[in-house]
Amino acid sequence: MAGLRERQKADREKRILQAAVTRFRADGYRAVRIEDLAEAAEVSVGTVYNYYRTKGDILIATVTMEVEEVLAEGEAVIADPPADVAEAVLRLVFGYYDHSLEYLSKEMWRRAMALAIEAPETPNGRRYLELDRRLAGQVTALLRTLQARGALRGDVDPAAFGQLVFNDLNMEFIEFVKDDAMTLADLRARLAGQIRPLARLIATTEEP
Repeated sequence: MAGLRERQKADREKRILQAAVTRFRADGYRAVRIEDLAEAAEVSVGTVYNYYRTKGDILIATVTMEVEEVLAEGEAVIADPPADVAEAVLRLVFGYYDHSLEYLSKEMWRRAMALAIEAPETPNGRRYLELDRRLAGQVTALLRTLQARGALRGDVDPAAFGQLVFNDLNMEFIEFVKDDAMTLADLRARLAGQIRPLARLIATTEEP
């Protein structure tokens, strides 16, 4: 019975998040009410509140769902990256970018970022920050792998450069979600123009 209850609980939560993705994208985050999400998920309003205290909690949960998936995909890149430093970094980051609008619209990303910035000490603010830390950690892990294979110079600090690369990719993503006219192709080109010269500075001159 316990296993059945857990499955039912997971199913209800999944339906709530799927409803949020659909309604937030269709109608805009601000316009959607908890009651609307409950109706779309075919659960009671009370059930929604059993899982999430606020609409902001639901939005950050969709961000978490997004980031968990890109982190899982990123592990495959870290396990077997391209030999070229720039190509390895771009393959990882483009995976982040290409998945970024799978669940969230640009408007949803803007609101999620605002929630994290306005209230960094709240559970949602801390959760968003932790997701950023995990993404930065994955970039660092990729650079460590490249260094172990001889593609990255031995005197390079993977943690420092990993944070630098993450800061860059994150700022470019912020510019992307701020501008409704900017495409994913535009975003990719902007980042590639910055990562390629940086990679040349830290890559070994010999073939790995």
